[in-house]
Amino acid sequence: MTVIDLNADLGEGMGTDDDLLAIVSSASIACGGHAGDAATIRHILTVCKARGVRAGAHPGYADPKRFGRFRLVMPLDQLLSQIRSQLLLVRFIADEVELPLSYVKLHGALANQTAEELAFAVGIFATIQAMDPHVAILALDNSQQVRAAKAVGLPLIREAYADRAYTAEGLLVPRSQDGAVIHDVDAVIERCIRLALKGEIVAIDGTVLQSSARSICLHGDTPGAVDLAREVRDALEGEGVEIRPVEPETADI
Repeated sequence: MTVIDLNADLGEGMGTDDDLLAIVSSASIACGGHAGDAATIRHILTVCKARGVRAGAHPGYADPKRFGRFRLVMPLDQLLSQIRSQLLLVRFIADEVELPLSYVKLHGALANQTAEELAFAVGIFATIQAMDPHVAILALDNSQQVRAAKAVGLPLIREAYADRAYTAEGLLVPRSQDGAVIHDVDAVIERCIRLALKGEIVAIDGTVLQSSARSICLHGDTPGAVDLAREVRDALEGEGVEIRPVEPETADI
């Protein structure tokens, strides 16, 4: 049976967390950088534990005014300190709740930058590996994130996006460009089914990209996010796809 993990970025103040946690199989939890605080982290982790949803950390640039979607220029050690602080916070609360964190997924501008720049991604992932060598990286498939995770020996979960347009190179179209976010429900459902059953994603210029992604991100910060997530899940299950967390690829060491 074909298996797909549905993940959502949660704890970002959208008011949809509880509803999405009834639909998705993995939750990427904002941990105080671009959004979130101890209270939101604890609530989401508690619901994840009760519902059997896999929990992950979702750190980003510490820039809540711009929601972590602007690339900041700063010394690398300062950025790494921000990431460590966010991961320590969410890990401390996860220990209290007694729910282990299974993965780390970078947010926004930080995610896009690591998807493009291998050396930068290696530096970020090496810091994560030093904190927890067993935590997986939820990485944009076919990007430098995948290569960096392998380089530092972290387990890997390959991800694709349901409602974001792709370039012909397999990266996300910048949000500043027209068509970067796909709003047509039928189009989103069709591309999720195509990815699950054929391993293909069609780029914004029509290029057909091959993808091994088994986790699909459903954004929680767009209008109608809950209804869209529910329709995507129903459509996938209607095609015989099982929705549950997928096992990470073991690091080659």
